[in-house]
Amino acid sequence: MTLKDKAFLYYKLFNSSFTGLSIGIIFTIYQPLEDTSIYSIGGMVLAAGMLVIAKFYDRLLNIDSFFKISLFVELIILLTLLIFLYLKYSPLSALLIYCGYQLTFIFGGYLVRAETLVAESKELLGKIDVNKQLGYLIGLGLSFVFYKILELGYDISDSQIQIIILHYLLISLQILIIILLLNSFKFKQHI
Repeated sequence: MTLKDKAFLYYKLFNSSFTGLSIGIIFTIYQPLEDTSIYSIGGMVLAAGMLVIAKFYDRLLNIDSFFKISLFVELIILLTLLIFLYLKYSPLSALLIYCGYQLTFIFGGYLVRAETLVAESKELLGKIDVNKQLGYLIGLGLSFVFYKILELGYDISDSQIQIIILHYLLISLQILIIILLLNSFKFKQHI
């Protein structure tokens, strides 16, 4: 398996756009979680999970694992979006989404380290970081425009309704991100 540089750069651009677009939704989605000790428990699980992953770097720091873990993380994010649309605002949806995000964060440090190894050149790493920042800025800008359109154009100012509507856009974007990720790797054919 090898990395297709140009396709991977598009993946990173859209992946970071997703982050920028969705950055504000967490505070509203997590509101049904009234017991704030959940965040302490989640933080401990996150730290322990990251420790476990770090212990296996010798086996995981390769392009095959990088692809599989990246795909796993993207699928978990898609699942959290679908859970929210299905369960709406509830303690169960907030808890499941929180657990899903914590699971993806466990792999965050690994993905950054592996990306550095997989990129293989300083030039590509620079382009990846530029695309991440551009994508994030684009996502933040789209988020601002999206909320203003709903508020000023459609008179929808309730943040919960806005976030439900945004999830349809996020699901479409996340499916595109998964397709871009799959297209970012060239798989060796066995003959």
